[in-house]
Order: sequence, then structure tokens, then C-alpha cells
Amino acid sequence: MGDFNLALVIVAVVVSVLVLLVSVYLLVNYQHPDDANQAYFPKFVVVLGLTVAVLSILMLPADVANRQACRKAVYNGACNLTLPMRTLWLVVYIVDAVLVFLVIPFAMFYYEGDQDKSVGKRLKTALIWVVASAVVCGLVLGILYGLVGKVDFTVRHLSSSVETFPNSFSGFSSGQPCISGSLPRACAASTAQASSLTTWTMRATFPEYVVALTTIVGSVLFTIFGGVGIACLPLGLIFSFVRRPKAVITRSQYIKEATELGKKARELKKAAEALHQEERSGNKGRKWRKNVKAVEKELLLLEDDMKALEEMYPQGEKAEATWAFTVLGYIGKLIFGVVGLIISIAWVAHIIIYLLVDPPLSSFLNEVFIKLDGVWGLLGTAAFAFFCFYLLIAVIAGEMMLGLKLVFITIHPMKWGGTLMNSFLFNVGLILLCSISVIQFCATAFAYYAQATAAQEIFGHTLQSLRGIKYLYKYNVFQYGFVALAILTLFYYAIFVRMAKEETDRKVPALKLICGLPCK
Repeated sequence: MGDFNLALVIVAVVVSVLVLLVSVYLLVNYQHPDDANQAYFPKFVVVLGLTVAVLSILMLPADVANRQACRKAVYNGACNLTLPMRTLWLVVYIVDAVLVFLVIPFAMFYYEGDQDKSVGKRLKTALIWVVASAVVCGLVLGILYGLVGKVDFTVRHLSSSVETFPNSFSGFSSGQPCISGSLPRACAASTAQASSLTTWTMRATFPEYVVALTTIVGSVLFTIFGGVGIACLPLGLIFSFVRRPKAVITRSQYIKEATELGKKARELKKAAEALHQEERSGNKGRKWRKNVKAVEKELLLLEDDMKALEEMYPQGEKAEATWAFTVLGYIGKLIFGVVGLIISIAWVAHIIIYLLVDPPLSSFLNEVFIKLDGVWGLLGTAAFAFFCFYLLIAVIAGEMMLGLKLVFITIHPMKWGGTLMNSFLFNVGLILLCSISVIQFCATAFAYYAQATAAQEIFGHTLQSLRGIKYLYKYNVFQYGFVALAILTLFYYAIFVRMAKEETDRKVPALKLICGLPCK
């Protein structure tokens, strides 16, 4: 076992370094040119947040491998070289909560502060907002922990009297499994009466309670964005292929559509200048913020329209090669869309079969991962990690779709070589917040595969027994919401696809689609 555990530690260190390097790579290639050689603190927060989020997802497969390292140990203490997964889980998720509720808001307040103000004033303003938020969050956590920060475990009370070791066991039977005594005893769960059930109450640790409440907040967002994104992500890629430009347009058509886009750009410029004047005059009410979000979304759609028009009319000496790569790109979207659709269907089917039906019809994906582990030691673990990552990607896709459809949701697009730090920080915060819920969701959905792990102990027992919170998990509120939103999104595509096509035809040809559907 010692060699296995040493290998596990080495793999954990190597993977952590690789994740850090990948996070830096994503930052460098996604950042906007305006943020080059500046905004170092937000960049540090982005790299740290991405690293923590990815490692938190990979910790569950590591927890499973950690359990397998000690599967031949007679008792837990016989395996001294395993990773301290319970401590690691709590450390990672406390860091996650600090980043989401303190560090990232501070970085966003500072980055989005009035550029006309000095650095000191921007720091002061950001610090005031964060301290106020921390005080409010601290009071809420403290009050809730003091009042309802307890765990109620349902247990069965079994007991039997003690006697000298008998020479004969003839007195025991299926009907009388207990040692005889003057009082009736209940020492076997199979024959115990319902009255033997009782509640064992204990105080939860504060770190576990912080993780639990953070999970609840993340679960709400995960249910909404993930439920929409699990259907939106693959269908958007497939519909993007279906609506792809079939051929290169003529020069006259290009000039006509470019003129229309230029007209729309001038209108957006005037609207932006008017909003800037209102901002300078101090008129920054709710209506102003609503108009700003509307202009930002129209600007994003305009940029996508320009990119779509450039795809339909490639220019330059390598125009033919550019068109060939465009065609290959849409074929790639179709392939990834079909694969994603299979994964999405597998996820929804697994939730229904394993979580919503009582008793479960089948362990489904749990058995698949176990069989893959039988083929090669890490194959099932890799597949398990992939399914968890897919949920995170679905969350981002759902946030993008709802952000374009709903005015009250601020959109923060991620673009290669064009992502501002505030958008980076927002999406990293969303990923961090939802990563906790993704882990909890996966620990529940794959309870058979991830049994006897530290994550199962935290998310499967303590979290689901917390007073006031346990009913959300007892009645599968989040699972039902996830499946319902996925089905509603599917109906949305089926009902409005023709209407969307007609709307697209009235606008710029091959209008770039967000999740496969154009946004008004």
C-alpha cells in the first residue's frame, strides 16, 4: 500500500502544477489587449480561482483513488500514507468561499472603479464594499450557525445484555438473536420495531457549515444555469452547424450587410455616448443600469454579426483556405454537439434512473465507471472527472444563454484574446461557486462509485443531515429542478426554432447564434 500511496501523492503534485500552468495559459490567451501589462492583482485572483476550481473537481476522483489505496486495509489506521482528504476538502472549500465572497468582489470593485479616481480612492471604495459584505455575511453565518448549526442523524437504537461467553449457541435463532435477559431487547435491525428509530443530534463544525451554506447558494445557480446549459450546450453546437453559411456571398451582398452593420454600430455609439453623459451628470439609477446592460448585449451581438459576416465573405490572399477552415470548424461543432448530446442524455437519464426513482432502477453510470476501472486503473476515474467537468461547462453555457435572454442578468462573455478582467473574474467566481455544487451533485449521483470517501462523508452524510437544509436533499429539490429546466430548454428549441430562423432571415444572414438561437 505504501508504494501506491507514494505514487498517488506524486500524481497529485504533478497534476496540481499542470493545472496551475494551464490556468496561466488560459489567462494569457483570453485576456483583452487593454489589460496587457496591468491589472496584476485581478490576474493573480483569476489564476488562483481557476486552479482551485479545477483542483476541486479533480479531488473527487483523487478521493476515490485514495479509498482504493486502502481497500485491503483491515482497519482505517492500517493505512497511514493516504492523503488527508477530509482536511484537504475543508481547506479547498474554505478557500473557495473566501475567493467567491471576499477576494473576487474586491478585485471586481477595484477593476470597475471610476478610472478618473486615484488608486487610493479606488482601493478604499472596494475595501468598504467588501468589508460591509463580509460583516453582513459573518453576521448571517454566525446567527444561523448558533441557531440551526446542528446535524440530525436518524439512527436505530439497538441493545443487548452482556453475559459470559456461552458453551452452546442453541438458544439463538432468527426469532431470538439477542442474549436472553429480563427485559426485551432489540439487537438486530431486521427484527427491531419502528420505535427503535431515534434522532442523534450533534453540533456541526463551523467549516463544514460554511461549506454547506456555500453549497446551497451554488446549488441554486447550478440548478438554473446547469439545467439550461445541459440542453443548450449540445443543441447550440448542432443548430450552429445546421444554420452554417452554405456558400460564400457575393461582394454586393457583403457591402449591403456591412452597411447595415455600420448603421447599427453608429446607433450603438450614440446610445453609449448618451449613457456616458448621464453617468457624468450623476444620473445612475436603475433605468440607467438597465440601459447599460441592454447596450452591452447589443454590442456583443453586433460583434458576433460582424464575425459571421466575415465568415461568409473571407478576404485576402488566403480566402479559400480561410473558408475551408470555417467549414471544418462547423463540422467540428457538429461532432462535439453530437458527443455532448449523448453525454447530456446520459446525465439526465442517470439522474432520473438513479436519483429520482426510489428505489433506483439501476446504478447506470456507476457501473460504467467501475467496469472502466477494471479495464485500466484510471480509465473510470478519468471518465468520472470528464462527466463532472462537463457539468461546469454546461453552467457557463446556461449563464451565457440566460444572460442574453434576460435583462436582469449581466452577461460576461469569454472570448479568445478579448476578455476583460471583470468578465474573467465574474466567470471564475461563477465556476468556483458552482464547482462546490458540482462536486456535491456528483458525489450524490455517483454515490455507489464514490462510496466510503471523505467527500461522501461531508456531502453525503453531514450536509444532507443539517437542520433546515436536509429537506432540500431529502426531497431531491435540486435534481427535480435540474431535469425540469433541461426539458423546458429542449421544448424551447423545438417550439421556437422556426421562429428564430425567420427572425434570423430578417436580420444579417448567418447571424451568429448564442446557444444556437438568436437573441432579440
